[in-house]
Amino acid sequence: MIALISDIHSNWEALRAVWKEIRDADMIVCLGDLVGYGASPNEVVEFFRRLRERKNVICVRGNHDNAVAFGTDWGFNPYARQAVRWHQRVMSVENLEFLRGLPVRASFTAGNRVYYVIHGSPRAPLDEYLFPWLPDSEFRAVLGFIREDDLLVGHTHVPMLVKVGDRRIINPGSVGQPRDGDWRASYALLDEETGEVSFYRVEYDVEEAARKILEAGLPRFLAERLFEGF
Repeated sequence: MIALISDIHSNWEALRAVWKEIRDADMIVCLGDLVGYGASPNEVVEFFRRLRERKNVICVRGNHDNAVAFGTDWGFNPYARQAVRWHQRVMSVENLEFLRGLPVRASFTAGNRVYYVIHGSPRAPLDEYLFPWLPDSEFRAVLGFIREDDLLVGHTHVPMLVKVGDRRIINPGSVGQPRDGDWRASYALLDEETGEVSFYRVEYDVEEAARKILEAGLPRFLAERLFEGF
């Protein structure tokens, strides 16, 4: 079984809750944004640094990872920009270097299918939002940029499974900051033999995650939105 996760956004409490559910997976695929918004960037990045030493892990760089690692926060809203600059102040050199070393894209084979892994989309790797309500023509256009069977993305914080012929675009939703009206952490499991995808939600200590954000002096909005799932 392959666990698909994305958009943890420095939410250590949510990541720990999800990890309890996926720890037995044969492979972990993370679609980016380990950091941003939340108050536990070092804990989250250090977890992935250790995890890669003992488990099969693929993790690509998200737009917030990129902004924290390289200072590319132009175009971010004021809340996100404030969080990025706070991250840059509090993160260790080793963890920042880990973010800088994350690839923008990756691919892997499972069963008889090949999967393309990216945060946004093949035509805008860090920035394009592929929402489930887009017209089929957009999904066909995006798939035209890759040769792999299926496309795995993050970035929208909204779970998605779209079929275009015999190809699919899959988004497991967000671990640390869901935006589909459900505050619970979101993830997906991919059966490597059958290709079947199942989506899951798990409760976590959202009060503690929000408290840490406020205690860090980050915008109150970033704490309050966790309770609403938006």
